[in-house]
Amino acid sequence: MSGWRFAAAAALARRALTLGVQLAGPAAVAFVSRGTPARVPWGALANAPWGVRARTPWAVPARAPWGVLAPTRWGVLARTPRGAPARATRAPSAVGATSGYVRRIWPLLVCAGAATAHAHIASNGFLTLNVEGSTVTGSIELAMRDGELAVGLDSNRDGKINWGELRSHQHDLELYLRSKLSISDGAARCSEEFAPVEVNERVDGNYLWLPFTATCESKLTRLTIDYRLLQDIDPSHRGLLTVTAWGATQTGVLGGSLVPQVVALDHPSAWRAFAEYLKTGVWHIWSGIDHLLFLLSLLLPAVLKRRDQQWEAVPLAKPAFVNILKVVTAFTVAHSITLSLAAFDVVRLPSRLTESVIAASIIVAALNNIFPKVTEGRWRIAFAFGLLHGFGFASVLADMGLPPGARVVSLVAFNLGVEVGQLAVVLAVMPLAYTVRASTFYRRTVMQWGSSAIAGLALVWLVQRAVG
Repeated sequence: MSGWRFAAAAALARRALTLGVQLAGPAAVAFVSRGTPARVPWGALANAPWGVRARTPWAVPARAPWGVLAPTRWGVLARTPRGAPARATRAPSAVGATSGYVRRIWPLLVCAGAATAHAHIASNGFLTLNVEGSTVTGSIELAMRDGELAVGLDSNRDGKINWGELRSHQHDLELYLRSKLSISDGAARCSEEFAPVEVNERVDGNYLWLPFTATCESKLTRLTIDYRLLQDIDPSHRGLLTVTAWGATQTGVLGGSLVPQVVALDHPSAWRAFAEYLKTGVWHIWSGIDHLLFLLSLLLPAVLKRRDQQWEAVPLAKPAFVNILKVVTAFTVAHSITLSLAAFDVVRLPSRLTESVIAASIIVAALNNIFPKVTEGRWRIAFAFGLLHGFGFASVLADMGLPPGARVVSLVAFNLGVEVGQLAVVLAVMPLAYTVRASTFYRRTVMQWGSSAIAGLALVWLVQRAVG
């Protein structure tokens, strides 16, 4: 990453963390600087990964040369004699304790994010087909990272894939695609001819783009598609299918099944479109965990109440149920509004901006569990940021498109699928959360450390999405 990109990423990360940490007060500040990791004595000021300066455990005071400013236990800088431990110059305070907690969890935030930074990226392929008589023209798009997993594009193992490496692996890509993807008229396989590989840029990275022409033996009234790309490498991989024939467009989701998918070209069905978009909605919410982490961050405190600056278990199920209902309903209404507006091209936002704000929303929601400022009105946070999440959902529909003859049906089905997937997760998690709500494990480990890990992961996403 170039110097200015790194500086931009660091500044953006600091602003995002500070935004959330300000829920606890103005003194809760993250220290961000450029630099390289270094080993230092126990208790000294160390450069942590990502260029963030983090203080090591406070049990051992820092030793500093004469006259050098050294960090004390409460974050106060004091001049000390050579080799003498730094001493605090003011009394402890709640703000200082909060700031100390931020410095303690910061390494966890970064490590948790770095360890799982790519977990949210769903593995998608895009298969576009145009049928005319017995000929199918189209293209297959595969993420660059998936192409590397499939055939090993990075020949020199330098972590970068250049045009020379792509061209030299053209034959390997064609062999792989022919072995994992087939199109037939139901009786015999169509013969494919691939054009030279190109690169297409999408919001989640660069994609290999291979145009092709498939010639079949007879006029096509149906297509049988056997899609098994990355099946033995990443079983969660799916292919988003768009088929256009005789002026009608159909869509579908490929993969995850050993049975080839049959697409009727002469009688496209609105109910088939409904089923496909319903399945796509469920798959999208389950594969894109950023939306789920935002929702779960808001739902974790639903089984608790805030009293005397501490989290306590709610005594009855009704208040917990009401809290869950408010958050889920607000999130649903909000993202349904913007999903509909974006799907019908009424309002559009840049994908990079949308994805970056979604990551920032997770940070705010998670840090609100650690430094609670909004305890009774979390549904407002769900609604406000849910509007942005709706634009994120719309990106999938933009890739698939809405079939002209069933636009409303497909939109409703996709949104319903998102709600079904979301509700399934809530029903799986929240009864368990209610059961253990009174335990120290839930109030300390899940609420504090779990939320810290979520914030760290989202912080890495924010940097990735903002600077590319």
